[in-house]
Amino acid sequence: MATDIKHYQMFINGKHVDSDELDEIRDPATEEVYATIARGTAAHADAAVTAARAAFESGSWSRLSPAARSKVMTEIAERLGSEIEDLVELEIHGNGATVRQAMGFHVGYAAPHFSYFAELAASYQWERQVPTPAIPTLSTNVIRHEPLGVCATIVPWNFPLLLGIWKIGPALAAGNSVVIKPDEKTPLTLLRLCEIAHECGVPDGVINLVTGPGAEVGARLAEHPDVDKVAFTGSTPVGREIMRLASGTVKKVSLELGGKGAQLLLDDADLDVAIDGALFGCMLYSGQICESGTRLLVSDKMYDLVVDRLVDRASALKLGDTNDFNTDVGPVISARQRDRVLAFLDSARQSGAKVVLGGGAPLGERFTKGYWIEPTILAEVSNDMEVAREEIFGPVLCVLRYTDEADAIRQANDSQYGLSAGVWSTDYERALEVASQLRAGTVWINNWHQIDPALPFGGYKQSGLGRELGPHALDEYTETKHVHIDLTQKVERHIFGALLSEPRA
Repeated sequence: MATDIKHYQMFINGKHVDSDELDEIRDPATEEVYATIARGTAAHADAAVTAARAAFESGSWSRLSPAARSKVMTEIAERLGSEIEDLVELEIHGNGATVRQAMGFHVGYAAPHFSYFAELAASYQWERQVPTPAIPTLSTNVIRHEPLGVCATIVPWNFPLLLGIWKIGPALAAGNSVVIKPDEKTPLTLLRLCEIAHECGVPDGVINLVTGPGAEVGARLAEHPDVDKVAFTGSTPVGREIMRLASGTVKKVSLELGGKGAQLLLDDADLDVAIDGALFGCMLYSGQICESGTRLLVSDKMYDLVVDRLVDRASALKLGDTNDFNTDVGPVISARQRDRVLAFLDSARQSGAKVVLGGGAPLGERFTKGYWIEPTILAEVSNDMEVAREEIFGPVLCVLRYTDEADAIRQANDSQYGLSAGVWSTDYERALEVASQLRAGTVWINNWHQIDPALPFGGYKQSGLGRELGPHALDEYTETKHVHIDLTQKVERHIFGALLSEPRA
């Protein structure tokens, strides 16, 4: 191994912590080792939770005023913005995003989203008073939102910094301590976030990062008796396992899981917008986004025209160097993921789907190294095919037929998932009516991937539990306490007589 490869360590209780073993971080575009990272264990997870609990109980962060927490978090957001180029460098070599997409989404969203949570810390209604009728006794009541304690955040490889912030931001804003478990392939931007937070004044133990295999470290955090909440983004099968492990201590769980987003292209759509938009909805970051629109439902009467136009437009997508701003599509994350996508494509062919574009690994010397899949369009897909029902996580767009609007809505909802959906139409009243019938947590009309920190995000059905982002994001990271204050001054006016019938001597 080359000696100039940088080694990174975990971050526990305000210090960098190494381990006896390491994992290699390989650039998905070249297969070359970019860096190494300490491989954490369940023992490291225990140490991080212990530090997080001690920090929480000390009050060094949990009992700071919301305004004080907001001030520190604002400084962290500013630092994230000032280091965007360095963070992009770390991100693209870990997850294979193109530099243009990393600047626009993966890292570009990080500072403004963290800033939103910083503002929310100051504006959230932490306490409110609720009067009650003077019968049977006069009282007032205080409703308080208090931090949970220790929050474990388990973050996937596709948007590690951003999806981590969706959990870390509200957890810190609410006064919790955090233990972060990143995917072992993409820990570096979250590690840098921990360092920045510490440099900005977040006390030791309040933010920690433990690496290592999910089956060991993630599982330990999910079952740990001193973890009060687990927030997870990833696959539905793993989400089910986290629920099972968390149930042992009945801890809070929020899950953002798989998706199979349906795009409904209505017969009045502007095809210039809809064709580009459908490709954007599916192919961005090589289709490796949980809310990607991977099923495109098209009316029988315009099906062939739409397929032809999709092929023509998608043929212009440029694969290549992820550091080149002219590159549209990069690799998938790993050899395992590449092979998984190729297996789905083989299954689609055997089921009768027609590959009208792509369908395999690209040819050429540039693609002899790296984990590459061509942008692929599958026609004549039916909704009962495996490729239409399972989350592929690759640059594969399935184009399905529908007979009428009701059929399109039925097929869109015929899925175990309900994370995202979309409608392409020039008739906004019609589009809104269709949107109201789609069983998905987010429905876009004439666009895709539009996520704002002030708007809630999450899924129906097996796409998850709870919502991230939005003005109520901190609800998931607080306990609600009711404090009753009885204002009755004389014992004879109390309702104690319901038990104590004998008068006082």
